[in-house]
Amino acid sequence: MGKEKLRRAMMFAPGNNPAMLQNAGIYGADSIIFDLEDAVSIPEKDAARHLVASALKHFKYPCEVGVRINHISTPWGRDDLECVLASKPDFIRLPKGETADEIKLIDEIISEAEEKHGFAAGSIQMMTAVESPKGLRNAYEMATASPRMMALAIGGEDFVTSLKTTKTKGGRELFTARSMLVFAAREAGVDVIDSVFSDIRDEETFIEEVKLIKELGFDGKSVVNPRQINLVYQVYTPTDKEIEYAQKVLAAYREALERKSGVISLNGKMIDAPMITRAERVLAYAAAVGAYRKEEAL
Repeated sequence: MGKEKLRRAMMFAPGNNPAMLQNAGIYGADSIIFDLEDAVSIPEKDAARHLVASALKHFKYPCEVGVRINHISTPWGRDDLECVLASKPDFIRLPKGETADEIKLIDEIISEAEEKHGFAAGSIQMMTAVESPKGLRNAYEMATASPRMMALAIGGEDFVTSLKTTKTKGGRELFTARSMLVFAAREAGVDVIDSVFSDIRDEETFIEEVKLIKELGFDGKSVVNPRQINLVYQVYTPTDKEIEYAQKVLAAYREALERKSGVISLNGKMIDAPMITRAERVLAYAAAVGAYRKEEAL
């Protein structure tokens, strides 16, 4: 859990929708992203950024809130930053990230805004979405280009388009890109967030996709509808069986330490260091989502 936060579900909310800006916090997402990019048409972009800036100032949200700006190379990117940074979002999400220089430029703009508005230095974080082969190739460099960087994400629709293919139900075309992005994020020590699943009616396929990205190592998934949030949480919350096994692994480990034995076994199977680390992670995650308390330990 990069930066010690749960980011299982990042919910997008259109920046030009006043009702969503006001009510986005009631759905229980770990993170909210107010979108100034794809969800907002060109004629509405000026009004949308001011709506988002006003919402950040006047509404209190129970989770971290970020803003997806238009790319810094577009006519709207710098205006987005100037407007919304004055209202101190928790993070800025850059779309279509491809180079470390883009990250460094935004880092500089944020630093200037923090100083100008009297915010603590480094208090506004960043993440970027990888949506092309070039972005994937430079993912690690982007993730380490600024200490503000807290996550990488994959933008599935644009990435698939850049590959000159189409999306499949099982997501075969994104398997390699997803895996490589996890590698880059883990090496850089940041979170990694999966793409949105736009067909909100197909819950079965959505759940299967969430299971896949969890198995690949993703920390969470971007969502476009509140109904998808609890489906993500169902997959990411450790089961009672997983919690019980993790407890038993750690109990066997503690017993071996007490006996000063270098051999750790459970039910006749050897327990090694990676298994202990995974067990600790399961219990830490379970505790973070309220599914386990330390006093429940075996």
